[in-house]
Parts: sequence; C-alpha cells; structure tokens
Amino acid sequence: MEIVQRRRGDDMLTNNKYISVNFDELELRERNKELAILLEMSNALSTSKSLEEVLGGALTKVLAHFGLNAGRIYLLDDKGQYLHLAAHQGIQPEGLEIVRIDESFSGKAVRTKSFIAQHVSELKDKKRAALLLRKGFKGVICVPLIVRGKVVGVLNLTTSKLINLDQNQIDLLTAVGNQIAVAASNAKLYEDLENRIQTLKQKKEMIKFFAYSVSHDLKSPATGIYGLAKRLRDRSEGSLDEKGVEYCNQLLKASEQMVTLVENINAYILTKEAPLNIEKINVKEVTDQIKNEFSTVLRRRRIKWLEPETLPEIWADRLALSRLFRNLVDNALKYGGQEMFEIKIGYGENGEYHIFSLTDNGVGIKAGEEEKVFEVFQRNETSKGTDGSGLGLPIVREIAQRHGGQVWIDTQEAKGTVFYISIPKILRNTD
Repeated sequence: MEIVQRRRGDDMLTNNKYISVNFDELELRERNKELAILLEMSNALSTSKSLEEVLGGALTKVLAHFGLNAGRIYLLDDKGQYLHLAAHQGIQPEGLEIVRIDESFSGKAVRTKSFIAQHVSELKDKKRAALLLRKGFKGVICVPLIVRGKVVGVLNLTTSKLINLDQNQIDLLTAVGNQIAVAASNAKLYEDLENRIQTLKQKKEMIKFFAYSVSHDLKSPATGIYGLAKRLRDRSEGSLDEKGVEYCNQLLKASEQMVTLVENINAYILTKEAPLNIEKINVKEVTDQIKNEFSTVLRRRRIKWLEPETLPEIWADRLALSRLFRNLVDNALKYGGQEMFEIKIGYGENGEYHIFSLTDNGVGIKAGEEEKVFEVFQRNETSKGTDGSGLGLPIVREIAQRHGGQVWIDTQEAKGTVFYISIPKILRNTD
C-alpha cells in the first residue's frame, strides 16, 4: 500500500504496509488549531455529566479559542416555541432569559437550521439591538445546536469588536455546535435518568414504609382477635351451641392466617432489604437445624429425611440460607400430599457454583408452572385447601438471587419435585 505522509511542511513518499505516529496533543495544536479545539471540546464535554457543567465548560472553551467576549447557550423547549437560557458568560442575562423562536435572531438560526452572523446595529429586533449595544456589543453570531437532524438549541456569541469570519471558522463553529448538541442531549438524558431513579427510590421507600406500617398495624388486631376468640371458646365451652363453636374456630383460623401472612410479608421485605452478612458456613449444621425444627411433623407423617453424610462449607448469609432451606421443606410438607414419604437434600457443583437440591416424592408441580410458583402470592392447583401465604418460594428466589445464584425446578421426575439452588463459590459481602 502506498501512503503519502506530509509532516512539518515536507513531502515524504513511503512505501510501507502501515505507518505509526504517536499522538502528541501539543504537536496537534501547532499543526492544526481547528482540530485541537475539537479535541479540547471532546475532552471537556466527555468529563462532565451534569447539563450545567457541560454547557458552562463548552462556553468557556469557545470564547477562549475564538477570542469572543460573551456567550449564551439556549435550549429549545419541548413544544419548540421558546428558547430558554441554559448557560451564559460575560453578559448579564437580564432581559435575555427567554427568546421566542419566531421573533428573534437566535430564533431564526433555529428555524432555518442556519449559521448566522450579523452586526448588532442591523438586527431587526431594535429593542434587542439597543439592549446589546448598551452592553457594548457590536457583532453577534448564532450557531444552531443540531443532533440527529433535530435542533435542540442555539449557541449565541457576541463580541465588542468586529471580526472577520472565513469558511473554516464557520465550519469549525458548526462542528463545535454539533458537539455541544450531542453532549447536551446526553447530559439531559443522564439527568432525566437520575431523576427517574430518585423517583423510583422514593416510591420504593414509600411502598416499603407502607408495607411495614400495614403489616405492623394488622398484626396487633389480628393477634387480639385470636386471643378473644380463643378465650370466648374456652370460657363458653358448655354454653355455646355447635354453630357458636364453629364460628369461634373460624375466627381463630382466620386470625391465625392473618398473623402468619403479616409475618411472611415482613420476612419477604427483610429478605429484599436487609444487608447480607456473608460468612463461612457449614451447610450440614444448617440442614441439621432445619431437620430438628420439623422433626415432630416428619415423625408423625413417617417421612424419611435423606442427605449426604458431608456437605461443604460455603460463603453465604447464615440466616438467609436457613430461611431458604426452611421454606423449601415447609413447601414440600404443605403441598406434597399425604402420600409423600421422603425428603432428600442433595449436593453437586460445577466450576463456579455450589448446587444444592431438595427433592420430594409428593404430588409435584404441573409442567408449565415452574416459574409461576416463584411469583408473589401465586399458588398452584395442588395448594388448594392448604393454608399458605404465597410468599415462601418468592423468598427462596430472592435469597438465591441476592447471593448471585438462581433457583429452578425439575418436574421431569415421574412423581414429586426437585428444587435446585445455585450459590457462587466466590462470594463476599457486597452490601
């Protein structure tokens, strides 16, 4: 490949496959001042995130490079009717804060998407001309800020002395205007995103506060109803007829379910919000604890508990991991059916994850409902007639995901369900 390289005024013909030239910003400024200002603008605009910083920094660079006295940057409103002053330097903004696009010099640059330069004394808007003349300005330049073919504002520059503009300077100002337009649009998008994130955070806090308040306010009366209904039933055992006893029992059951629901809501909120305390855990100790908690039910229903003789030590939150296994066992006992006679804990691994499993040989979960059961307050057909809040499995998923893992179901077994839980092997406290 033949490459003609010109450097420092000398013509040099080289026959090389490639050329390599180290970047030197100082040399670039000496060779090409126009490219240097574009580079400076790019650097300045890329280091700022807020709209105010972007526009203020851009204006400083433009005024310094072109030797102008003052400048303003206007942004077009959403309706495309008014230009609103967004940045200014070297000029007091009184009387110049808002500009209609159908009556002003800056508005004309927006309407026509044109670079415009004019003597202040020749402005059609005599009131605006008189204002600028009183401030000592003789010339005005307007550069439309265009991004993706759409005008988003205008760069308005003023000078106290007459200057000569050649085509190179006009092209450079136009390119600078384009850079400012892109940076301003990005900064506005960033600010809009930040505002939306802040709004979402506020809504999240409101919802969390509401959930805590409701659950707290519900638990106390529910507990009171349960206590009163029990006292009424116990004290009036001989005087209540069959219907009266039935009503008392229904009150007891309903209030007990309400207390359980409130506790589960609190547990779900705690699972999502409480910071994880990551520590090294012997999983065998956790499963032994869960087995002891359910030992009475397991003996009464003659359900075998199977697990490996050894389980690994992993990094996790102990309370969260205990809640995960507890909810899975509770789910199996509630919805596995009376014919279920076995719960089995398993362990495997791959390069990145510990993979635990909990298998039961109960009635199982219908194919196609593997995801539905993890949704909040969702319960499948096998749960009909069984007390539950619909929060047990969502809590399991939340715990797994907060540890950087996942939970999923295998329904390919002839009977029963297998839950798999993955926990990363490399895990540290990131809360």
